[in-house]
Amino acid sequence: MNLARLLVRTAAVFPGRPALFHGRELLCDYRGLALRAARVGGFLRNDLGLAPGERICLWMSNTPEYLEILYGAWFAGLVVVPINFKLHPKEVDYILQDCGAAALFVSEDLVADTGNWSAQTRLRGIFVPGTADYARLSRAEPMAEPLFRARDEIAWLFYTSGTTGRPKGVMQTHANLQTMISCYFMDLDSVSPDDGTVYAAPMSHAAGMLNFPHIIGAARHIIPRSGGFDPQELLELAAEHGRLTLFAAPTMVKRLVDHVEATGADPSGFRTIVYGGGPMYVEDLRHALRVMGDSFVQIYGQGETPMTITALGRHHLSDQKHPRYLDRIASVGVSQTLVEVRVADALGRSLPPGETGEVVVRGPSVMKGYWNNPEATAQTIRDGWLFTGDVGSLDEDGFLTLKDRSKDVIISGGSNIYPREVEEVLLQHPQVQEVSVVGRRHDEWGEEVVAFVVTKDGRLMDAGELDRLCLQSIARFKRPKQYRFVQALPKSSYGKVLKTALREQLAAG
Repeated sequence: MNLARLLVRTAAVFPGRPALFHGRELLCDYRGLALRAARVGGFLRNDLGLAPGERICLWMSNTPEYLEILYGAWFAGLVVVPINFKLHPKEVDYILQDCGAAALFVSEDLVADTGNWSAQTRLRGIFVPGTADYARLSRAEPMAEPLFRARDEIAWLFYTSGTTGRPKGVMQTHANLQTMISCYFMDLDSVSPDDGTVYAAPMSHAAGMLNFPHIIGAARHIIPRSGGFDPQELLELAAEHGRLTLFAAPTMVKRLVDHVEATGADPSGFRTIVYGGGPMYVEDLRHALRVMGDSFVQIYGQGETPMTITALGRHHLSDQKHPRYLDRIASVGVSQTLVEVRVADALGRSLPPGETGEVVVRGPSVMKGYWNNPEATAQTIRDGWLFTGDVGSLDEDGFLTLKDRSKDVIISGGSNIYPREVEEVLLQHPQVQEVSVVGRRHDEWGEEVVAFVVTKDGRLMDAGELDRLCLQSIARFKRPKQYRFVQALPKSSYGKVLKTALREQLAAG
């Protein structure tokens, strides 16, 4: 089933429900949003002449037009390629070439960077929302209904971050995304017409995928005027709209919680805060629950199985009387309903509870493969199981605790050291705001541990205090051999700490 039918159905059942807001301003109801998408689809298919299965790229910051382009492309049976708006133009050019893009939608703030692309000669159109050229789409003859698409046909071609070599295009099918939607309703949250979602993280990633359950639920979709993450703006929107769902990386959650605590703002306008995309440390999570209440749920997934590996629901996060409560909130929850999750050794054999290995997943959410890259597909999907590259362990109740990405594990003197374990200890110090632990080459031990530390208010502190804290909690060989105090940690546009950049700093001395 074509994903565009989700919008068509809701527009038929709830035509007058408010659909799209830009800040406080209502732009259209569901009848209007579906008509806009049908016109975009009609333009792409009939005016531009694009055939089903061709790729269109969205290199856009969060704008009100994002959803109408997304669903318009699916109306026409096209494949959407969402591109992180923080990428360098050369990286965008590579994606355009690799996927053979037929058209590009680019937001006005990025259009100046679209010149001199080798892929540009093959594009049949570049469209900038807000311009007279884009206005032609709103005057096009609307498609009567979405084109039929089989469940295994590609809907969303998502390019990985490319931390090891060139990014790979993850082929997510209509069925993959329908599985993700089903798991959201079964394992995370419900959605009603009284609810809304606000897009503060990039819509090209997990935040944008929250549109699906909220389209189905006839909820409101709110694009902040800033187009991004501003705690004060988000709290004002939550107070204005109420019952909002927000997707946020853990670093964003921490900023929002700190702002609420510092200003005394009322956070009750947030109904649900979905966090994921990186480790949420136990101390940060307990602080967030104290300040903002039981509004949090956690989701763990990756591009190859979008938002569908495990989930940690509010009932687990609020069950403070459970004897293993702290262990559970340090986990990423239990396998989602429609997937199987296990921990495997280097040969792919299942490991017993408590042992550490690679997290592997099987189910209808797992990608079709990597675009034009059968070798990488064969390395990642084996006997139907997706090998995630994440390291973790399952307990006897099925709760998965992540250690680190396999590439982030530090091997010192033949022993594995998981950076997150060290980071959790260092964050217990009241003066530590953020921390990231990485490995540095060592001639004798192979690698040694280095901690990058951001202190609260930038105050100086004694590294010896941190060393003593580590010696009280973890084995001596795991403690950092150096503490580097920095003003900020390098982060991606969606809040992940860039450990590759930290390693580069160490390599450069």
